[in-house]
Amino acid sequence: MSEQTQETGLSQPRRVVVVGAGMAGVQTAVALREQGFTGTVTLIGAEPHQPYDRPPLSKAVLLGTAEGSAFDVDFEALDIELHLGREVLGVRPDEHELDTAAGPVPYDVLVLATGAEPITLPGAEGVPGVHLLRTLDDAERLRPVLARRHDIVVVGAGWIGAEFATAAREAGCAVTVVEAADRPLAGALPAEVAAPMADWYADSGAVLRTHARVARVEPGAVVLDDGSRLPAGAVVVGIGARPATAWLTGAGIELGAYGEVVADQHLRTSAPDVYAVGDCASFPSGRYGERLLVHHWDNALQGPRTVAANIIGEATGEAPVVYDPVPYFWSEQFGRFVQYAGHHTSADRTVWRGDPSGPAWTVCWLRENRLVALLAVGRPRDLAQGRRLIEAGAPMNPELLADPARPLKSAVAQPS
Repeated sequence: MSEQTQETGLSQPRRVVVVGAGMAGVQTAVALREQGFTGTVTLIGAEPHQPYDRPPLSKAVLLGTAEGSAFDVDFEALDIELHLGREVLGVRPDEHELDTAAGPVPYDVLVLATGAEPITLPGAEGVPGVHLLRTLDDAERLRPVLARRHDIVVVGAGWIGAEFATAAREAGCAVTVVEAADRPLAGALPAEVAAPMADWYADSGAVLRTHARVARVEPGAVVLDDGSRLPAGAVVVGIGARPATAWLTGAGIELGAYGEVVADQHLRTSAPDVYAVGDCASFPSGRYGERLLVHHWDNALQGPRTVAANIIGEATGEAPVVYDPVPYFWSEQFGRFVQYAGHHTSADRTVWRGDPSGPAWTVCWLRENRLVALLAVGRPRDLAQGRRLIEAGAPMNPELLADPARPLKSAVAQPS
């Protein structure tokens, strides 16, 4: 026990229970130990597999170049109790008790890290040959499909749809991607930014059909609402994900408009001694002036450090740490490395660096001439420099920023 803890008469909680054994849950447990927490840490996961990382599922695991993607964490050495293959049924915050299929689990502090679950295609449940891609089991079911080079229809031209289509083309499959909107990534990027990406599908040999709504899925075929019938040895649905929080219904923990756990700036929930982190939680961003729900790997890596610090700090009387990151994610699709940092919805100006029909270009979003977000295609240096400039809130010179030959950091506006 630290001198500060002794002086304040406070003590660390004895039992921290983390629900969810994905990136956010594992990193919370690890961060607690790294930051000196000495109580019991219990990690509960619904899947029976050793905790694993998800990004390789749509790449190396799917293509058979890797057998799995288990985290390189020695849970035993860190004295982290693992309970895998255990379904969590509910929580009773007043009793500080978690209900699981194997019986109740008491806690002093609870961390919700249950992530997100894929949205299913209505009417497609139970149809043979229809797949999702979210778990290790999903990837293992899809691997022989790719090996047999089936004709594949992908429903949804978002990030996961594009990544799966990339892997399927690499495996030699014929791929058709159907998207209800007028462009890929319609929910993530403005039209003028997403439009150039439509050409990437054709360049790879995949067919992209926009304004295409699925009427029904039959064994061996996808039928669109215009009557088109697409042969499909397999159908992969990638139409988004929602926070995996249905088990919290009725628990008295505030949920938001998307079913996510509503966390505060310290990642605390509305219930005492309950935190939430990763894909299942939204948080208020002081930097962007709005609540963010971020379904990306980096958020599940960064947030746990804040949660761990605040669990320990609350016991030692330290000021709570505020979570206000610059969101970041990446995607590998059709031979391109795509990176995004920030949050662009409040921008009042867009600046392009390079030709979007070429192999490498960047889009920068400004608000009052300060960089708030950027998307870099094949320009990792722009991303690295831009992320630091967003964090710093540096004023930019838009004219200099538009020159792709100039390092992005040299476009910072000089004081007059």
